[in-house]
Amino acid sequence: MWTLNTSPKVNVHVAQTGDCYDCHTNESLLKGMLRLGRKGIPVGCVNGGCGVCKVRIVEGAVRALGPVSRAHVSCDEEAQGYTLACRVAPTATVRLEVSARLSKPFSHPGNSSTTSNTKET
Repeated sequence: MWTLNTSPKVNVHVAQTGDCYDCHTNESLLKGMLRLGRKGIPVGCVNGGCGVCKVRIVEGAVRALGPVSRAHVSCDEEAQGYTLACRVAPTATVRLEVSARLSKPFSHPGNSSTTSNTKET
């Protein structure tokens, strides 16, 4: 069943490629990122335990949707802006860097595009 998400949206920028996407303030950065339609974006456990969606928040603000495993994001990394895209939602425009396994779908020259997806979910 489809429901219209009426929460505000903010823009999210992927620093490495210039990709942009809209993300509702009540959904994870990963869920919004998946709407880009890139092949190979890894989706693991989607609850902070596997670490495949690790990102660094370069600018902007996010809020926690749940806990993040310290096995994947240490306290020191968190202080440097690292988090898991599946466990945070944006509260303002965000610029992020993808890291680790998440970087592969964003590193192929043929995959780069600047997109703003406004499809409601």
